[in-house]
Amino acid sequence: MSRKSENEGASDSMEKVTVTLPATVEKIIPSLDPKEPEKAQIHIEGAEPLYRELRIDNALVDEAGEEAKLKIGSHVEVTIEAEGDAILPKGHAANKA
Repeated sequence: MSRKSENEGASDSMEKVTVTLPATVEKIIPSLDPKEPEKAQIHIEGAEPLYRELRIDNALVDEAGEEAKLKIGSHVEVTIEAEGDAILPKGHAANKA
C-alpha cells in the first residue's frame, strides 16, 4: 500500500491525500441489458473481507482516447483521493456520521 500527498507546500486545507491499493480483475459480468456495459469485478488486496470486491463498468478509455476493457486476471491499482478538508490528522478521533 502506498501513500502520497500532492501539492506539497500548499496550505493544509488545499492538500490532497491519496492511497493506492493493488487489485486484480476477478471476473467480467455480462450485462443483461445490451444498452448497459458489462461490469468488471475487482478484488482489492488488503481490504477487509466484506469489502474486497468492487464492481465498475468495464468501459475505459486509454491515453489515446480509444475505448478499452479490462481482462480477467489483470493487475490494476485502485486509488482513493481526498481533498484536504475531507481528512483528519493521524491520531485525531474520527467524526461519526
